[in-house]
Amino acid sequence: MEHKYKVAELFVSINGEGTRAGELAAFVRLCGCNLRCSYCDTMWANSADAPHTKMTAREIRSALLETGVKNVTLTGGEPLIHEGAEELLMCLLEDDRLSVEIETNGSVNISGFLKSKYRPLFTLDYKLPSSGMENSMCLEENLPYLTRDDTIKFVTGSTQDLECAAELIEKYELCGRCHVYLSPVFGKIAPADMVEFMREKNLDGVRLQLQLHKFIWAPDKKGV
Repeated sequence: MEHKYKVAELFVSINGEGTRAGELAAFVRLCGCNLRCSYCDTMWANSADAPHTKMTAREIRSALLETGVKNVTLTGGEPLIHEGAEELLMCLLEDDRLSVEIETNGSVNISGFLKSKYRPLFTLDYKLPSSGMENSMCLEENLPYLTRDDTIKFVTGSTQDLECAAELIEKYELCGRCHVYLSPVFGKIAPADMVEFMREKNLDGVRLQLQLHKFIWAPDKKGV
């Protein structure tokens, strides 16, 4: 029996962040998350009664192919906590017309999702102190599986967050493992202050990213 997934949204927009920022992408947002970050901007999709459409993996793949857009971003909530997540990934990855990126919140061990001969890209969050969820991170468990094509993203909302991110970047030599991004919590910290911090700490190889979609549209707009 095929799994059915609670799809909160399936839409085409530009990627607002990461290595594909500014490129068209087809997004699949699954309902539900195992974390409750203080700055979450998709909380509406995480409740038990969140509006959704139930779709099989093959139905999701067909809908994505109909968009004609190659880049696919699987997001949430947290897409990797769902029963049958491996089945969905396998279905999408085995179609060479799609290039799949997974946005995951850093609390899930990704090793179990690398069984296919086709590998997705991972954008792995690390939840810093202001999120209230740092104790849920499993960075050390996931580091061995990250490649130069993957990304670690530090969403920062305070100077304390920046200090913590800088310590982790140095401790684990992250710039030698994968792409490393600092991203501000929208409206909580000035990007100019983040740039100055990067200068002071000489965070060479780290990229500052702004969430493009929040500057193009209203910050709380869905489907973008």
